[in-house]
Amino acid sequence: MGDPTSLTFLWPTMLWLLLAVPLLVLVYSWVLRRRGALAARLARLETIGGAATSRLQRGLPPLLWLLGLTALILAIARPQAALVLPSRIETVILALDMSGSMRATDLEPTRLAAAQSAAKAFVDDQPRHVKIGVVGIAASAALVQSPTDNREDIVRSIERLEPQRGTALGSGLAIALDAALPQARINVEEFINPPKVKKDEPRKKLEEREMTAGSNTAAAIVLLSDGQSNVGPDPLKAAELAAGYGVRIFTVGMGTPEGTTVSADGWQARVRLDEEKLKQVARVTEGEYFRAPDAKELKRVYSKLSANLAFEKQQPTEVTGLFAALGALLAGLGAGLSMLWFNRVL
Repeated sequence: MGDPTSLTFLWPTMLWLLLAVPLLVLVYSWVLRRRGALAARLARLETIGGAATSRLQRGLPPLLWLLGLTALILAIARPQAALVLPSRIETVILALDMSGSMRATDLEPTRLAAAQSAAKAFVDDQPRHVKIGVVGIAASAALVQSPTDNREDIVRSIERLEPQRGTALGSGLAIALDAALPQARINVEEFINPPKVKKDEPRKKLEEREMTAGSNTAAAIVLLSDGQSNVGPDPLKAAELAAGYGVRIFTVGMGTPEGTTVSADGWQARVRLDEEKLKQVARVTEGEYFRAPDAKELKRVYSKLSANLAFEKQQPTEVTGLFAALGALLAGLGAGLSMLWFNRVL
């Protein structure tokens, strides 16, 4: 999943001031040597225990002061933290490509069989409150399982999928979006089969929501495919529709860019992985693309997906005040201990 926080800076050029910290260390060491304080105190020590205490007393105040200065410099650069918190995901739609290319054996025993096995493991990993639906995609797409928390029904619907001809990824994503957001009443039929219009007549645009991409934290779509689409609307159009509703699409690429040859029912074709298309779909919706070159990696991908859906990254929040307070506290503590032990600030 990555780090629990991501730190960025609004004024990163101010970070150059951090170069002053090692310079101050050198200056402080030079001042100590000039005073002869270190040699004088070591000469007066009588026990090893006393030496340990004295070294702590000499080193702790300047260390705290330098740490405080570092925090204050970071505060000047105006840090922002993007926290990763538990997700509020409620519905996940699995959209599985079951076109003829999924007969390919570059993932053992076949792409589809490997996808089904990994999808069932993914279902088992989800919290019980998360509802999962299944969309099968071939020359036409269909919702084969409405979102439900009944894991047995979900697994059975995944096992029923069989390879067919054609791939309508755009249609499948639109159906998956409608299943994820039934309350939105998306006109899927109009999206898949837009009404014919005359040349001089303006085309009626499908009603879209104006939401920030990725802002809907209650629903997500997971598309597993080789990225090839030869029927229906462009998958990128469907991705833009999903982005308008704030729904993220996570894409999993099956196979290799070099491809492999598939023979079935009297036809033969070379099937390749269209990574760029899948990356674009994920990018438009603020989702993420995963590559699954083999069955073992596919299972790891679904584990990563489970982690991504379980946690969500919040919008960056400026934490300048936190760093400034920490810096002042550390510097003040260092100065206070120095006054207590040596009757001077440093």
